[in-house]
Amino acid sequence: MSDLYWLTDAQMAKLSTFFPKSHRKPRVDDRRVLSGIIFINRNGLRWRDAPEAYGPHKTLHSRWKRWSEKGVFARMMVGLAAEHGEEKTVMIDATYLKAHRTATSMAAKRGRGRLIGRTKCGMNTKLHAICDSQGRPIDLFITAGQVSDYIGARALLSSLPQVDWLLGDRGYDADWFRDALKDKGITP
Repeated sequence: MSDLYWLTDAQMAKLSTFFPKSHRKPRVDDRRVLSGIIFINRNGLRWRDAPEAYGPHKTLHSRWKRWSEKGVFARMMVGLAAEHGEEKTVMIDATYLKAHRTATSMAAKRGRGRLIGRTKCGMNTKLHAICDSQGRPIDLFITAGQVSDYIGARALLSSLPQVDWLLGDRGYDADWFRDALKDKGITP
């Protein structure tokens, strides 16, 4: 494939400061694995559909899972967003993620709560995000698809950085949310 994604040397230099130390044997090539993870996520592919150039799909998935659980990717997003300099405005919004029709039955069998809900468009999950002024995510929160934006706003409120402005659409226009923002010194 000629449209594969590869991280540049400059991007790897910025990201490498967030990598956890390898305690046992050396890790598989970080550039190849991270480029593969980005390619999979950007294109919405299954792990097993990863192009061979990125290596075994199990390696990509296990790195994604392990580093996600350790918070490595979250620290990367926060660290990279803090570098841009403009720190006066953040944005909040939510989007629907289509859930596969079998996803609901799989979660129920394991006995865990699920973050999938029924909406007029079918089975969905809702991703709430706070982004910096350039659209880069600072914090994320996932709910079932039919859940109100207020729930996401309440969950993300404590993680808002010290800024002057918060931009949001009508879904976040509630008196309690405006009051909470004003208490933090943020103008909605």
